[in-house]
Formats: sequence, structure tokens, C-alpha cells
Amino acid sequence: MTQHHEDHDGRWSQDVTEHSDALDLEEGVFTWKDPKRIARSLRDSAEASGRRKTSPYRSAMSMLTFYVNRAGKDLDAEQRDVLERAKDELRKLYGKA
Repeated sequence: MTQHHEDHDGRWSQDVTEHSDALDLEEGVFTWKDPKRIARSLRDSAEASGRRKTSPYRSAMSMLTFYVNRAGKDLDAEQRDVLERAKDELRKLYGKA
């Protein structure tokens, strides 16, 4: 999967539209402080989505990675750590850890 980096020609909304695994996420999910709660919410969104083209695990992980990459420098270290731990929790939920 290609990594999306910030480009300067305003393609952000287009990127999101083309990101075909886009899920209907709970509001503020990426700002929560509980990695397990984030992982469960992403899993539930992925399981419920009819739009995804890949497995729920890949879809949920993809959205998490996409968000972390998009937030980039704007993500504070503490929240980045929470989101990295949420990736581990996702792996555990799907037996990939």
C-alpha cells in the first residue's frame, strides 16, 4: 500500500475519496486515550462497513495508519504513542499479534 504524504496541491479531499476503505468512524476516535477502545471501535466500524474492499483487519489498520501519516507533525507524541499501541491492540483482536 502506498504511503500518502502531504502534497501541496489540495488533493487531501480527493485522497480521502479515493481511499476506498474509508470507514464511518466514531467521532473523535483518534483523539481517545485508550488504545483498546480505539482498536475495538475501528474493528466495529470495519466489520460494519459495506464499502471496504479488503478484510476488516486490513481496513481498520489502513485507516489508523492513514490517520497517523496524515496528522504527521501535528500529532503530539503522547497521542501518537496511544495510536501506535492501538495498532498492537488491533493485531491482538484479529489474532495477528
